Amino acid sequence: MSGAMPKAEPAPNPANVFAALGEPTRFRLVDRLGDGAPRSISTLARDLPISRQALTKHLRVLEAAGLASAERDGRETMYRIDPSGLIAANAWIGAVSAQWDAAIDRLKRHTED
Repeated sequence: MSGAMPKAEPAPNPANVFAALGEPTRFRLVDRLGDGAPRSISTLARDLPISRQALTKHLRVLEAAGLASAERDGRETMYRIDPSGLIAANAWIGAVSAQWDAAIDRLKRHTED
């Protein structure tokens, strides 16, 4: 028994999440995966005017950003939403929002004095 702890995955970088979502095809893919159900490349490719190779590249970008995960199921790879990227982006938005709220509160107090 080795006693080695498994390495924790680093939290996704919000900049990578926003960059990935800034491309319309990837945004659509995240929307399609949003219900949590796993989908094959064939299913995801329906109604998309791109090749399977291009779709695979988009899915790899989503995986790298922490927005999707892949799992082999026999001969197919199934993709599903990975909430970690969205959680990281939401945390970043929350932190920036809190900074702005604090700045507005300071301005309000200053103008009321």
